[in-house]
Amino acid sequence: MRNATALISGASIAGPALAYWLDRYGYDVTVVERAPALRPGGQAVDFKGRTHLTVLERMGIREEIERRQTGKTDMALVDATGRQLARMSGDFLGGDVEILRGDLAEILYRRTADRCEYVFGDSVSALTETANGVRVEFEKAPARTFDLVFGADGIHSRVRRLAFGPEQDFVHFMGYYYCVAGAAGWGHDPAAPRARGIAHAHNAPGKLAVKGGAKAHQMYMFASSELDYARDDVAAQRRIVQETFADVGWQVPEMLAELGTLGDFYLDSLGQVRMNGYTKGRIALVGDSAYGNTLGGFGTGLAIVGAYVLAGELATAGGDHTVAFARYDAIMRRYAKIARNSNAGRFLAPKTARGIRLRNWFLNSRLFALMLKTTDNAANDIDLKDYPAMVAAQGVSASLQPA
Repeated sequence: MRNATALISGASIAGPALAYWLDRYGYDVTVVERAPALRPGGQAVDFKGRTHLTVLERMGIREEIERRQTGKTDMALVDATGRQLARMSGDFLGGDVEILRGDLAEILYRRTADRCEYVFGDSVSALTETANGVRVEFEKAPARTFDLVFGADGIHSRVRRLAFGPEQDFVHFMGYYYCVAGAAGWGHDPAAPRARGIAHAHNAPGKLAVKGGAKAHQMYMFASSELDYARDDVAAQRRIVQETFADVGWQVPEMLAELGTLGDFYLDSLGQVRMNGYTKGRIALVGDSAYGNTLGGFGTGLAIVGAYVLAGELATAGGDHTVAFARYDAIMRRYAKIARNSNAGRFLAPKTARGIRLRNWFLNSRLFALMLKTTDNAANDIDLKDYPAMVAAQGVSASLQPA
């Protein structure tokens, strides 16, 4: 096969999913991950609709995901006295099946670790494309050359920056920040059943505070201009949240007092990746690095489908990346439009009291049910090819044995 060696940057969801399919189609795969080990815990992610579930079935992981799914969490929006004003169903928030990010990452890793090379605690520092491959320099390991390189390293993708240009050219700031603290997955027994839960949330204009649920022990969202803070200075980030929510009532004062004791703290902006194409030469992006929209509701499904399409197009093109990448761009550019039409900040944390009242009215109306149907249709708006069958029909069945 042409282009037989592949490097994937990122070992969260999109990276191991792509590794699974590339290995299955006969590629020699290396995955590099900046973190020192696989990240446990993390907030809940979900899959919606026939398309997502079909890909999970073709990977042979749907049953395991369903066994380890969360109990889903309803969100009750309350006023300062705790009186419920509106409610969002866990079936909306958690899709057809919801699972903790760390559990999903572990499932994907176990399906690939014995056949793919994983390098933890390192990252790509430079990319130089040649006529026959891509020379990759690492922060720690010696340089190596690969036929193809894939960026699956999130919305702040280093591969995208090195190959396509600076982040500000592609990531659009959406006017909000969010914070999760005390992710719900830490210390959970995967074999233990999970009951349906409820999270309570309170709005002030331009702010949302959430307590409890499968996403995290605490979650915050707030409108803001772009902030200047060090991404590795967690103490400074905690102060930002504490100062921003210092004037909010309900149970927020108690939450802020507890915030400093919670681990797995994460603060980031809501950003939307806007790209006309996800490939350049021998380099391609998949997942949030290509079509991310923070908290937009489709990120994990897009990552799984994108990895399936990218590897499938390479396999059916016999490894010809020029043909496969063009097809991948065309297919995912159309499908990923579902990630370009939402701003979770405006919906969850309206900037005015009137906006909060209108949002609550909407949640209690029949219009909300219509919106749910529209999002379900968007999640299935793709002509999903049966790539494993297509590759087998081309006579490459030897490379189609499950990992």
